[in-house]
This record gives sequence, structure tokens and C-alpha cells, in this order.
Amino acid sequence: MTPSDPLPDFSADSLLAEANRCVSCGLCLPHCPTYKLTQSEADSPRGRIALISGAVEGRIPMNARFALHMDRCLTCRACEAVCPNHVGFGQLMDGSRAMMKSVPLDPGKEQPERKKSGLRRWVEKELIARPSRMDLLRPLLRFYQQSGLQHVLRKSSSLGETRFALLEAQLPHVGRPEGGARSWRPVYPSIGKYRGEVGLFLGCVARLTDVETINAAIFVLNRLGYTVRVPPTQTCCGALHQHGGDKRTAEQLARQNMEAFDEPGPSAIISTASGCGAQLSEYAAMFSSASSGPARSGSAESPMDASKCQHDRFVEKVFDISEFLVTAKGWDGVRLAPLPHAIAVHEPCSLRNVLRASRHAYALLTRIPEARILPLGGNDQCCGAAGTYFLDQPEMAQALLHDKLAAVEASGARYLATSNIGCAMHIAAGLCRGAQEPGSEVEVLHPVTLLARQMSII
Repeated sequence: MTPSDPLPDFSADSLLAEANRCVSCGLCLPHCPTYKLTQSEADSPRGRIALISGAVEGRIPMNARFALHMDRCLTCRACEAVCPNHVGFGQLMDGSRAMMKSVPLDPGKEQPERKKSGLRRWVEKELIARPSRMDLLRPLLRFYQQSGLQHVLRKSSSLGETRFALLEAQLPHVGRPEGGARSWRPVYPSIGKYRGEVGLFLGCVARLTDVETINAAIFVLNRLGYTVRVPPTQTCCGALHQHGGDKRTAEQLARQNMEAFDEPGPSAIISTASGCGAQLSEYAAMFSSASSGPARSGSAESPMDASKCQHDRFVEKVFDISEFLVTAKGWDGVRLAPLPHAIAVHEPCSLRNVLRASRHAYALLTRIPEARILPLGGNDQCCGAAGTYFLDQPEMAQALLHDKLAAVEASGARYLATSNIGCAMHIAAGLCRGAQEPGSEVEVLHPVTLLARQMSII
């Protein structure tokens, strides 16, 4: 990318205008995980906003130190949720990272750190951005786990403290789609009384690491009377690319998803991962700058207006699975087996701060007889997973995870229900490392998975 090829949605003017809306009141400080850890103003929301303003105006260089404070941000958006002036902090962080990505290399000046290796860039481009290829990895990973190679590798500790070791430690059991198929079918017909159609968003990594949740969502929706459509042309939500400053790829993925789900039948687009759901819910905002402007004279509707309507229609259909199921029809004919255990509910940042839909998981789980539902302590703080944050900032991520594991232990719960696969993998890996006896650790799973279990064993 060159200076002559700017990102229009992250122009200097728009960044500065949004940054200037911050009045530096400091109400966000107690809610910022990185500020609580470092006590550094530069690692606080208002401090980062000041740095961004300085960089845009040319008063502060976008060097390695600037990049450090930007990269330390988890983009949990807890600050945004409590900001009295509704500053779009997520937009500012995405813009600052896009700005760093567009800085031309100057051998005579210190540059922002560019941490991504060639392999990682390839993975993001050829696997994450083309998630149907993830299905090709399924038999390899299943062989790796079932053959005992995973156990041997982990026991040997030969991977050391590398990023690959951190990633491998989070790999859960890799399952197969419903019925043992290679991938998901385009349509799963409703069972019993027909109540409508919904589209199911698969995501990218979840295709491998969260198969149980996806299967559970199909199981529950079908038995409530909903036909589930799984468009084969859907792709990654684009969150990883957008938060990494690659706005163009994020937009391309967004367009592909909107086209894939542009069907008249489904009344809702269901996401089982709150991180993906948060990104999907902001597709209209992603294109708002590009689609704004006066309509063409003499036409009933300009192409920009039509595009905006398409974006808005898509966003209106996006639901987190728990939110949809709480108000879904068909529960009268469903029986759930009792579960006399405590279930602690973890609220992912994307669900709590962006979708503002945390309450639905609690309401859904209360359908399970004899279950004791309780919030996990410290739900207002990020667990440290945050997409690839646990790889890029391992020390900060582990410090945040330590607090979360302590909260799980204090809860005394047998199950930890969380609505985001990244959080689930991060917390489960930490619980596994800290387990005193095999099988004694808390089971981490999605609320809909727990619900499907109690429905299927009757």
C-alpha cells in the first residue's frame, strides 16, 4: 500500500473528527483492562485517543512505541460501552491500525513494528479468508489428535514458548459436522411443525474448533421447527482483518457474506460466535462512509441508496443464537432433562459491549430444570483472548486469563457457559493447565450446546 492509495473510510479527517469527540473525562479508565494492568495513561482509552490525534496531526511519530500502545489494546470496547459521549473507540482503533499499515517504509526513520510473519499472512489470506478450505484440514487434525501425536507433542514440551505452542495448546477436540459429513449441508429441514427458516453463519476457525456448537445450534433450531440454511458461499466475518488494519479485505469478505445470505427465505441470520456476530452486526457501519452522499437527481433510488438498504437489511437479520432462541417459538413441545449443577455464565466482550445481548444466555439457560445459573465474577473485564491477542501480547493475555481462572474457581461451577469460541478456547486451555486431576476441570461450552444435550438425552 502506498500514500497514493489511501483508505477512504479511515481518512485523517474522519479519524480526527471522531477523536475530538473524546472529552477526556476518564470514566472509561476503570473499565480498560490494559490500563488496570499497566497504570499507564498511554494504555488507557483516552491516552490512545490522544496518541491517535497526535499521529494524525503529525505531532507524534507512528513509530514502534506508538505501535506498542495501539497493539496492546484488546479492542474489547468496554470503554465504548460506558462512554457518555458515545465515542466510537473501535472505529478509532481500526483506523489507527489501518493508518500504521499504510505508512510507507522509510529507512531513515523508526517504523511501527510489523509483527506478522510470511506464514501468518498466508494463513490469513489463504485459510482464514477462504474458510471452506478449513474443511480440508479436518481429517489431518483428527488424525493428529486420535493417533496420540498431540499427546506426545504436548508431553514432550518440544514446542517451547513459541506462538505455535500457544496456538496448539488451545486446540480443542476437532469434531465432524452433523452425521459425520465432510462439511455442512446447504439445508437442514425442520422437524415437526414448521415455524420458519433461518440462515446459519459458520465463521472460519469455528468450522474446525467449534463443531459441537454448530451441530447443537442446528439440532435445537430443527426441533423447534426451523429449517436451517447454511449458504456454501459464506466466508469469514472479516473481524480479524479489520482489527489488523486490512480494511479492504474486511470489506471484500463482508460483501461476499451479504451476497451469500441475500435470500428471501431466512428471516434471521444466526451466529453462534459473538465475535463474528458483532462484526456482522456492523457491516452497515463499515460501508456508511463510502455509501453516504447525495442521491443522483432524476432517479428514484441511487445505487448508493440501494446498497445502503441491502446493508441495513442484512444487519437487521443478524442475531446471536441465544437472543434468537429466547424469543423463538416451539418451546412448548420441548422437554429438557434436569441438570442439578451450577452453571457460571461468562460474558464475552463482543456480546456484552458490542451486541449488548448478554442477558439472553442467562434466560436461555434457565430453561434447564434444577440448574443454578450465576454470572462469572469479573464479567466486565476481558479474558485476554481477543482474536489473536493471546498470540501477539502473551504476557498481557496471561495476566487477564489468570484473573478469569480465579473467578471460575471461586464460582464453584461445574460448567462455564460462554458464547464466543475464542474465549472458550483460551479459558479452557488455562483450566486444563491448572487442573489438579484429570477430569476435574470445569467444562467450558456454549449455552446452546448445554441446551442441546439436555434436550437429546430425554
